[in-house]
Amino acid sequence: MKVILTLFLIVASIVFTGQLRAAEPSATAKTTQSAVLAGGCFWCMESDFDKLDGVISTTSGYAGGTITNPTYETYHDAGDGVIPHIEVVKVAYDTSKLNYADILNYYLRHVDPTDGGGQFCDRGPSYRPAIFVQNNAEKEQAQASLDKAASLLHQDIKVEILPDARFWPAEDYHQDYHLKNATKYGFYRWKCGRDQRVKDLWDGVK
Repeated sequence: MKVILTLFLIVASIVFTGQLRAAEPSATAKTTQSAVLAGGCFWCMESDFDKLDGVISTTSGYAGGTITNPTYETYHDAGDGVIPHIEVVKVAYDTSKLNYADILNYYLRHVDPTDGGGQFCDRGPSYRPAIFVQNNAEKEQAQASLDKAASLLHQDIKVEILPDARFWPAEDYHQDYHLKNATKYGFYRWKCGRDQRVKDLWDGVK
C-alpha cells in the first residue's frame, strides 16, 4: 500500500510540475510585432526585408486609400471622393531580435527618402514612401528616424507619416515575386536603378 501511495505521489508531482511549466511563458518565445511601410515596388520591399535577420514574414499589399477590395488593376484608381492606395509591405518581426527603430532605420536605408513623387522608376502617388503608424509612440519614433535621416543626408526628407490604415494583401502571384520569378524580378530591379540610387545616396553615411 505504501509503495502504491508513493508512486501516486511521484506521478502527481510530475504532472503538477508539468502543468506549472506549461503555464509559464517560455523564455525563448517570440513576440511578434508588425510594421506597414511604403517604399515603391512592393516586390523590392519584400526582397529587402526578407534579408533582415529577425523578420518573420513579409506580405505585399495595398493601404492608405478608400478603394474597397483593391486589386493590382484598381488600387491606384482615383476620382471624385476616391483616394488611391499605396503599394506597401507588411513586415512581421521578432521583437527579441529587432525593435521598431531597427525596422525604420533599415527601411530608410533601402529607399530614397528624399523622393516624395514615387520611388526610383516607379512614379506617382501610389509609389510614394510612407510609414503607417499604429500609435503615438510609433509616430514619435518615425519622426525621430526621419529627423535623423535628414541630418545624415543633409537633405529634406519626403517620407510621409500616415495613420494606421487597413492593409489589403496583394494577389498571391505578387507574394515572394522575387523568388517565384527571379529572372524577371532581377531585370526589373536593375533596370529601375534602385540599388544604384540607394548606394549613391547612402554609401559612406554612418
